[in-house]
Amino acid sequence: MRLSFNTTGPCIEGEHYMLPPGDRLGRVLELIEAGKYFTLHAGRQTGKTTSAQWLVEHLNREGELRAIWVDVQTAREKADPAVAFKTVLNNLDWAIQMALSDVGVPADRARLLDDPSSAILAYLRDLSARCPRPLVVLFDEVDGLVGEAVVSFLTQLRQGYIARRAMPFPYSVALVGMRQVRDYILSDDQRHAVSWLGSSSPFNISAEAATLAAFTREQVAALLQQHTGATGQRFEPDAVERIWTLSNGHPWLVNALADYTVDRCVRDRSAPIGAAHVEEAKEAIILERRTHVDSLAARLREPRVHAVIAPLLEGTVHVADVIDEDFQYVRGLGLVAPDNPVRIANPIYREVIVRVLASPVERVVTDDPRAFVLPDGRLDMARLLTEFAAFWREHGDVLEQAIAYHEVAPQLVMMAYLQRIVNGGGYVDREYGVGRGRIDLCVRYPHQDSHGKRAFQREALELKEWAKGKGDPLAQGLKQLEAYLDRLGLTRGVLVIFDRRPEKAPIEERTRFEEARTAKGYEVTVLRG
Repeated sequence: MRLSFNTTGPCIEGEHYMLPPGDRLGRVLELIEAGKYFTLHAGRQTGKTTSAQWLVEHLNREGELRAIWVDVQTAREKADPAVAFKTVLNNLDWAIQMALSDVGVPADRARLLDDPSSAILAYLRDLSARCPRPLVVLFDEVDGLVGEAVVSFLTQLRQGYIARRAMPFPYSVALVGMRQVRDYILSDDQRHAVSWLGSSSPFNISAEAATLAAFTREQVAALLQQHTGATGQRFEPDAVERIWTLSNGHPWLVNALADYTVDRCVRDRSAPIGAAHVEEAKEAIILERRTHVDSLAARLREPRVHAVIAPLLEGTVHVADVIDEDFQYVRGLGLVAPDNPVRIANPIYREVIVRVLASPVERVVTDDPRAFVLPDGRLDMARLLTEFAAFWREHGDVLEQAIAYHEVAPQLVMMAYLQRIVNGGGYVDREYGVGRGRIDLCVRYPHQDSHGKRAFQREALELKEWAKGKGDPLAQGLKQLEAYLDRLGLTRGVLVIFDRRPEKAPIEERTRFEEARTAKGYEVTVLRG
């Protein structure tokens, strides 16, 4: 069977290129062996189900414990415990048939639903009593339970845990999902009803909230090498590095980039894969809005996500000012990097977030990208800025009100316009200056140099806003842009300042160009809007 990079569901040994799941589980095995109840949380499509299924196979093969994996996804969004738990018990039956067929399901299992408030408790007690070894249960997608169903589910698990010295109950339980228990969807009344949830566990014990580590650079290279070993087709070092950089080790993104390059870009297995192919794959994944990317986009509409992502994009409010509970929720979803400094998790997510939020604007940009290409193949940056200024004068006020993320509306309008024009052949790289009040953009546009070789024109832009009660940010902007130009090795850039003060002049009057220089003498075109 031909192996492939997996982008749909759990990895299957013998069908997919895959890394050993146990290498990413950290202390999870230790927690299980110690009889802990804990959460195993990570962002969407990071390998949670693959890891949980591997754990069950590993534990049952070792023989000291018996384990089952129970997918409760089909009970999601069912708030009525009687309805939700009927589905959960059906899934428990199926899990037992798959992994504990010698133990079997409870004999009077149908009667358990007569009292939903004890159905889960009674089922697991019966199963544990008949299991020949200490029982481990991994509940997958538990964070999809809502309302009274999730409250009752967690309550019953806690009751069983507390009484397990006196009567049978699972030795260890893991709740697997995208969120820690404290971030499960509960109303204020329900949060009060389960105030015993604590900081990371529904069991009021010192259990950890475990997570899955992203792939390291070495693991990304090892996964790609599996394809080379199977087919002979190699990933050039720059391609490996680009996949790592764009994904920051997110398993689905790594697999999606690799899969697109070998399945669409370079089907000839004798031809190597380079960084340009990875760039092509990145653009396709974003534009095609694959399931994973679509799920990410949907999250941006949630108020808790908005509260974190808007300051990150804006750069004028430090994320430390955001409610910690909201920040931890967004970090748990995988949108924000797991470590500091605070930042969007990876360059692809940065691109997706901006494109999704700015898409209403990009749809109304009617300028033809081909009109901005000079005879030598370079991008006519002067014309681009002039045409954007005209676009802003005509549409800026309306578009600023139409964008959901109002805090960064002008910046999103600018980035949407750039994307529409540059995407005809180039790229826009973005950096958000968290707490520094700026967005840095680097336009990379391919062309042929005087020797006929492929080269990249690079243009640096910095976006800032003139906020209410603040002074003109020109001086600070020039200083920040100078540092950005130094990093890029450039000596000319563009500073865009959007006036967001209540007393600002009408858009037709305030939108204008100025020329300035940095302390080092770098030439700067200043666009005020």
